[in-house]
Amino acid sequence: MKRIFKIVTCLTLGLWLGQVEANACTNVIVTKGASKDGSCMVTYSADSHQLYGELYYVPAATWPKGSKMEIYEWDSGKYLGRIDQVERTFQTVGNMNEHQLIIAETTFGGRRELANPHGVMDYGSLIYITLQRARTAREAIKVIDEFLQTYGFPSGGESFSIADKDECWIMEIVGKGEELGAVWVAIRIPDGYISAHANQSRIHKFPLDDPENCLYTPDVISFARSKGYFTGKDEDFSFCDAYAPANWGALRGCEARVWAAFNILGKGTFDADKYLDFAMGTNPDNKMPLYIKPTEKVGVKELADVMRDHFEDTPMDFRYDVGAGPHEIPYRWRPMGFEVDGETYRYERSIATQQTGFWFVAQSRGWLPDEIGGVLWFGVDDAATSVLTPIYTSITEVPECFRVGNGGMTTYSPTSAFWLFNKVTHFAYLFYNRVEPVLRAEIDAFELGSLELVKEADAKALKMLQARNRNQAIAYLTEFSAKRSEQLFNRWLELEEFLLVKFIDGNIKQQNEDGTFKDNGSNKGIPARPINDIPRERWLRAIVKDHGEVMKVKRK
Repeated sequence: MKRIFKIVTCLTLGLWLGQVEANACTNVIVTKGASKDGSCMVTYSADSHQLYGELYYVPAATWPKGSKMEIYEWDSGKYLGRIDQVERTFQTVGNMNEHQLIIAETTFGGRRELANPHGVMDYGSLIYITLQRARTAREAIKVIDEFLQTYGFPSGGESFSIADKDECWIMEIVGKGEELGAVWVAIRIPDGYISAHANQSRIHKFPLDDPENCLYTPDVISFARSKGYFTGKDEDFSFCDAYAPANWGALRGCEARVWAAFNILGKGTFDADKYLDFAMGTNPDNKMPLYIKPTEKVGVKELADVMRDHFEDTPMDFRYDVGAGPHEIPYRWRPMGFEVDGETYRYERSIATQQTGFWFVAQSRGWLPDEIGGVLWFGVDDAATSVLTPIYTSITEVPECFRVGNGGMTTYSPTSAFWLFNKVTHFAYLFYNRVEPVLRAEIDAFELGSLELVKEADAKALKMLQARNRNQAIAYLTEFSAKRSEQLFNRWLELEEFLLVKFIDGNIKQQNEDGTFKDNGSNKGIPARPINDIPRERWLRAIVKDHGEVMKVKRK
């Protein structure tokens, strides 16, 4: 049966040639030597104003010899062509498969003329079909290359994060225009290091004779020469400079997010001040390293919190200008750019953003059997105000609140996590500096609790596998994933009601130590007098400057 999955590119055409636009995604990569527990991890935020948050699931299957597979563009559902099917495909849950392979992406666009209008394997198809066919990161790179050279690449430039139980790679791809195929470079992140990419090509110069750590197409340099993108010596070739030259928007809107991740995880090992002018868009030659060593080893929780960043306490912190309003909201509604008196301005684009459809921290744990080792910490909507819950990649069905078809972007569903989280977050945007601390406490409690529960689930499932009860173990992990998702959903239903009661009409109801609301002592259900906090003086001064003469109290 033909089935079209929905996904939206993490970039619009506005990013061609490096001009940042509203839709953009962020990946952070952690090698096993840089993680607290020895796992390889990749983050992803699928950021689009049109993307519905749901968890894609494709069970393993066998296919008759000679079968064909129809390919539809992941952004639009447009039919692109047919490819040869393999006889056996692997199970995939989101962006992981049953062998703990992870593939995520960010689009950098690059040179517009390099997308092949006749290509069949767009970036989304490359990800999700490769997950059905490859067991390891190196095998995935090989499969992707075979797809590209055989069927062509209709998408703009792409950066892929590819990780397995042992290795993490960044692979960057551009098409060849009307010519069949594509050129690419893949760099292995050294063990003990972390990396990141966010809608701008990051591979600069690369070793030409180190196949253990660097793979590339034979014509990656010669093709650039033939197009006039590069004229120097081979050893001076820069993939990003040739195929995706960066302008101010690409640096400030994209590389700045990488800078933010490195600044958080690399304090003491990454000189953030040294590269601030690069992140601010004023010095494109001062390129950041592709990877850094983190200050401390990174866990799931720390990595999830990186995805919640809004440039807090940096020169790009936008909680305190007049656009943030009295409640210090770190968001600006689109469009991002505007003009005033002939000058052009652009809002900041932080890692966390309002238009996220879904996001995750994918964890590949090589010391455990595949049935247990792969965990997709999955969430929907804005990462800063939503929660990750653990989903084992051996499950046989998706929890109801994340299930494909449970609601849609134009169809509300009361059992959909995406709609529930959007309701709560939408409320938070009204009174951000009041509501966000409440949400963060709930987020932290749930995620830290889940980490402990996963340890228990691992141990129980491992005993079942050791007793050769594989089906029982998988059924248990499926139930565990569903139950934890249901607990999250129910807690957020309670939280939605609590926030409405506590903050209704711009007030703050007072609470007792036990969390109940204070009354006025009449025992009539009348609350104590609510708190009305005073907005920041800077905000008040802005109001006076804009409208003060009309509002000024006239004294005799």
